[in-house]
Amino acid sequence: MDIIDDFLKTISDTEVTTTSAIFKLALSLLLGGIVGFERKRKGQVAGARTFALISMGATLAMIVSIYIPQVYLGLKNGDPGRVAAQVITGVGFLGAGAIIQTKGSVRGLTTAAGIWMVAALGLAVGVGLYWIAILSTVLILFTLVILEQYERHAKLDWEGHIIHLRTNEIVEELDQYKQLLGEYNISLHNVLIEYDYTAQRTDLKFVVLTRSTTDFVSLFARMRSLYRTEYVSLQNEI
Repeated sequence: MDIIDDFLKTISDTEVTTTSAIFKLALSLLLGGIVGFERKRKGQVAGARTFALISMGATLAMIVSIYIPQVYLGLKNGDPGRVAAQVITGVGFLGAGAIIQTKGSVRGLTTAAGIWMVAALGLAVGVGLYWIAILSTVLILFTLVILEQYERHAKLDWEGHIIHLRTNEIVEELDQYKQLLGEYNISLHNVLIEYDYTAQRTDLKFVVLTRSTTDFVSLFARMRSLYRTEYVSLQNEI
């Protein structure tokens, strides 16, 4: 029991020691890796290794920030807030790198928010707020897993899209398209139409709200069969 008591006292002490530093880095690696594993499970580029490194890096920065005034200035309490502020600022560049934008589609916002949160988690471990860091990890997983399932169950996972369709004939009647979208439980908000009478071509853009489970392959196949269709594309609406 004395060994355990000494260990708990060591990791709870505000003074930086080798034992406390190793424990903090190991804990931040574990917590960051858990969050990163969940992101990797969703097919994101940033996974367990990336999140673990971010969490440990923030923890190490906080440890160094506490250690410098203790050793070189003879103070028990320095100003770790300055380093913490720089960590939060710097991790913003990593978050921005996780956001992908192509042709009106934006992905990675949740991962970027997770990177920022894991950095704050690492700072909490570095300053000794172990239980708060553990609770934060649980809440992060709750947000990423449970709330996502709730959104799907409550039908809150609607996504804005633009279905762009081009036909090799003039299409003046849209009821068949509207009926087809309704069969797939797609909410139609607006339709943008462009006619090229010289080339006998019609460009249609359907601004819609769809569920994450919408079968676009089947939908596009049926849309293509209505008129002589040149192509169909899908874009995320911003």
